[in-house]
Amino acid sequence: MPPDSPEQLSRIVLKGFKSIASCDLELSQLNVLIGCNGAGKSNFIGFFRMVQQILEENLQVFVSRQGSPDALLHFGRKTTEQLEIELYFGNNGYFATLEPTQDNRLMFTKESFWWNVGREMVLGRGHFETLALQGTDTGIDDYVVPAMQQWRVYHFHDTSDTAYVKQPHAINDNVYLRPDARNLAAFLYLLRQTNSQSYQRIIKTIRLVAPFFGDFHLRPAPQNPDVIELEWVERGQDVPFKANLLSDGTLRFICLTVVFLQPVDLQPATILVDEPELGLHPYAITILGSLMRTIAKEKQIIVSTQSVELLNQFEPADVIVVDREGGKSSLRRLEEDDLAEWLEDYTLGELWNKNIFGGRPAR
Repeated sequence: MPPDSPEQLSRIVLKGFKSIASCDLELSQLNVLIGCNGAGKSNFIGFFRMVQQILEENLQVFVSRQGSPDALLHFGRKTTEQLEIELYFGNNGYFATLEPTQDNRLMFTKESFWWNVGREMVLGRGHFETLALQGTDTGIDDYVVPAMQQWRVYHFHDTSDTAYVKQPHAINDNVYLRPDARNLAAFLYLLRQTNSQSYQRIIKTIRLVAPFFGDFHLRPAPQNPDVIELEWVERGQDVPFKANLLSDGTLRFICLTVVFLQPVDLQPATILVDEPELGLHPYAITILGSLMRTIAKEKQIIVSTQSVELLNQFEPADVIVVDREGGKSSLRRLEEDDLAEWLEDYTLGELWNKNIFGGRPAR
């Protein structure tokens, strides 16, 4: 079913971005991308990161860090002359085309808003950073820009000793949970003070997967009250431990639980997560799937996965299959009617393993 809120993305048309030569995809409340390694799932999620950089007026720095425009264009500028973006929010939308320049920048050759799928407001041509933030007299930007700014791409892959989530950080960095959870302790500290119901729900859910977990030990650093660090205690004990004594899987599950169980008014309208199952026990993956289904009743979820266990938590209509042929990624949503007979005897994950609907390595 289409998204319930005008803040949520209903359709995306993307041409010339990395492995995605051309994509025209309808999105719903719950969108689960599956496919083999290198199919293009992460490229699709990565596109949303690029849009975030565009809206922070940071496009050229982003391009430079990627290496050059050729790293973003499908097989480089010799194959792809321009990157084309169409984003639909119901009857409203955003459009942009970008071309590489000789000095290795990306230039907007056109940027515009439209509404009622027909009326267009051209923002400009030939500029290097977005003009979408400057405002228009149409009011359409008051709907489209905040919707895109709310996108948050969460990734908790780094759980090494130097991971930001394990480091001390500013106690007032708590407006929202940052994409890599670097401010997790500060955010939880605020939740405990302002929304105990949400905080206790997070604790109870963590204990389902880690029964030894008692609670977080949240306090300003004794030497510097402006700083806080993630600490926790075992159930029935009062000796605090640092975050580095949590297993990688437990720490990732904690971060994911906070994402999906934080107060609804703090959650972005669209939540994106790339391979959330990394390092999780199958039971933890089952709990995670349940959280996603629940939150998708109000928020839009876009997630990529290679987990059979996670896939089994969803319906065929939730699933987008990503295949790669001839160097091009294709994205298509599963049709439940096509699988009805199969699903009488098999789960979605089993059908994926049997290569009934694609999303598997192909020679």
